Amino acid sequence: MSDIVVNHLMKRYGSRTAVHDVSFSVEPGEIFGILGPNGAGKTTTVEVIAGLRDADGGDVEVLGLPPTAPELRHQVGVQLQESSLPDKLRVAEALGLYASFHRHPADPAELIDRLGLGDRRDTAYAALSGGQKQRLSIALALVGNPRLVLLDELTTGLDPAARRDTWQLVRDVRDRGVTVVLVTHAMEEAQELCDRVAVIAAGRVRAVDTPAGLAGAVAGEQRLRFALTAPLPDALFTALPEVTSVRQHGPQTEVTGAGNLLFAVVGLLSRHGAVPTDLRLDQPSLDDAYLALTAADDTLHGSLR
Repeated sequence: MSDIVVNHLMKRYGSRTAVHDVSFSVEPGEIFGILGPNGAGKTTTVEVIAGLRDADGGDVEVLGLPPTAPELRHQVGVQLQESSLPDKLRVAEALGLYASFHRHPADPAELIDRLGLGDRRDTAYAALSGGQKQRLSIALALVGNPRLVLLDELTTGLDPAARRDTWQLVRDVRDRGVTVVLVTHAMEEAQELCDRVAVIAAGRVRAVDTPAGLAGAVAGEQRLRFALTAPLPDALFTALPEVTSVRQHGPQTEVTGAGNLLFAVVGLLSRHGAVPTDLRLDQPSLDDAYLALTAADDTLHGSLR
């Protein structure tokens, strides 16, 4: 059974529809990404899943229960994009307080150290930097030892080293059997962490697949560049079924195509005794797929949440 099932979810704010007919499922033990531009409806979707907002249409189940079921309080951890604590509450006090709300909490001291807050355990919330506040909010989401954790813009405000450390923490959490839902607009983060992703734009799901699957399906073109001391005729390349076009500029050759393009072209060069230099293959990425899926919505998402 899926840990999260979202069927035809709708959410309105007055006359505006922020989430329109969104459907997807999240399987146990996976890291599931929700991608989309700012204002696409990602945060609203997660807030409904977390039981913080009521849906205006559709059905949502979390661990087989309605999102507002009291039993989920001990099974679901939430780190929201916008959250705050009392200014004078210290880091260790906050973790200890949240741990007291749960039946089988994690060790607050261990979480503090794992998230790089060891030298800030006695620091008041108001004195933390933006990145330190973000790390604390992640720790608070994990302190209850949840079965499922919802992370909204996980690494906002973190420096590159802290971002990498946090990614490893998420992997460690998943490896302990926890299901992770990760809301992000950072393609590198989604590529590194997610088993599957849903792309949401203008309140609608555009696609659900693995990062590699999205890249291959939406942006399937590859581009191979290399230099030859003696260029070969274009017709030799275009005769290959994997090749769609070829351009030559002096010694530089650029071949565009799909499938096993690299092997096909290298095989052709080998048969003709041509040795390429500066060989580079540009393959489609998750970023390419994301841009293709959301390009039509660039003028729309600013009016949504």
